[in-house]
Amino acid sequence: MTLQQLQYIVALDTHRHFVKAAESCFVAQPTLTLQVKKLEEQINLVIFDRDTQPLEPTPMGELFIRKARQILRDIEQLKQIVEDERNQIEGTFRVGIIPTLSQYLLPRFLNEFSSTHPHTMLDLKEWQSADIISGLKSDTLDVGILATPLDEPSLREISLFCEPFLLYANENHPILANERVSSDKLDESGLWLIKQGHCFRNQMLNICSKSHELSEERKIAFESGSIETIKKMVEKNFGYTLIPELAYVKKEDLDTTRRFEEPEPVRDISIVTHNSFTKELLITHLRKAILANIPEHFKKNERFITVKWR
Repeated sequence: MTLQQLQYIVALDTHRHFVKAAESCFVAQPTLTLQVKKLEEQINLVIFDRDTQPLEPTPMGELFIRKARQILRDIEQLKQIVEDERNQIEGTFRVGIIPTLSQYLLPRFLNEFSSTHPHTMLDLKEWQSADIISGLKSDTLDVGILATPLDEPSLREISLFCEPFLLYANENHPILANERVSSDKLDESGLWLIKQGHCFRNQMLNICSKSHELSEERKIAFESGSIETIKKMVEKNFGYTLIPELAYVKKEDLDTTRRFEEPEPVRDISIVTHNSFTKELLITHLRKAILANIPEHFKKNERFITVKWR
């Protein structure tokens, strides 16, 4: 027994004519007739008396049709509940965002989002990627904003933007003599790395594919989760690091920052939810607010290489 068969039964009861019932269901008359017959055989019940004109249900058929109408009404109500749920964004939502993104992205859009949606509260948590993934799976988070792809079947990824990586070097570093840099030239001096556990660290190492050839005294893994702290270490010591473009302050960083040769390495930033998350309107408005407050080329850059972190 299927919902479609129940719909055919109800349509036939309404119109009391096979052709008219089929037309109301937008199917061919033989299709409707066959499905009604199959249903009657499955439940071992004659629902309609074919010998009467117009067509009439049998006494047991009337009872069956009454129940079928109730089931279809309940299904429609359930659909409406789901639709209302999707279009409702009032309340508190738990949002996880990776540390290498939060301090640069959140100030750009939060004020506008809060003003536009005064009845929506975002409970923000600065977590590393692995913790966000775990939180989405265990229902301790509603939404994640992090680098993708994740390759997690239970999670849904809604792409936001592609953020380029930039090289940030000490002002005396010879690599700054180049207008643009190539990743295969990054083994000539020391690389300052963010600490273990950050997806950004893995992306840095993937870009610097020859980093294992650097001398140990120059390949320093500084135990800090802050990109700003790493930048300070580069400024006061020597070497270089990689930063996301949102961490670039043009006036201050112009002389010590270089773009990569095209195609530029980027990180793909997405909104991520569990497959069971139903608040589509929240995702729509959150995405809209973010995209309205980031550099335009993040959205339209067609020449890039997405750097994976897993």
